[in-house]
Amino acid sequence: MFTNRRTVRIEWGDCDPAEIVFYPRYFAFFDASTQALFEAAGFPKYEMRKRFGVVGYPMLETSSKFMIPSRFGEDIVIETTISDFGRSSFSIRHRVLKGEAVAIEASEKRAMVHVDPVTGKLKSCPIPPEILAVFNARASA
Repeated sequence: MFTNRRTVRIEWGDCDPAEIVFYPRYFAFFDASTQALFEAAGFPKYEMRKRFGVVGYPMLETSSKFMIPSRFGEDIVIETTISDFGRSSFSIRHRVLKGEAVAIEASEKRAMVHVDPVTGKLKSCPIPPEILAVFNARASA
């Protein structure tokens, strides 16, 4: 599987009054990490819209296990991997590392969407074969 690693510095605004990361901030980190994974594979979000009509990949479900808190000024590493592709959806795993220790394990299911030309509303769309080919090639490398 193709994994992207991204280092994130914990900023003051990420923290709650207990001086640890306020848990919803991790979901913003995970969203940015998913985007970074696609960019690392050669598919920046703006290119996906131009090439495939994909306007995004909203979250359908998520779960997280928080084991070690992160604090202001610390660096964490987020490892993001697509673990499974469906027709229009895909599953993602995020691991947050503090040094060698696993701080968080999270999973998400997302769907690729486009604007339906008939209704004008967001609708799931098949994952483009070019995207599948790149991720499959990187997974077997």
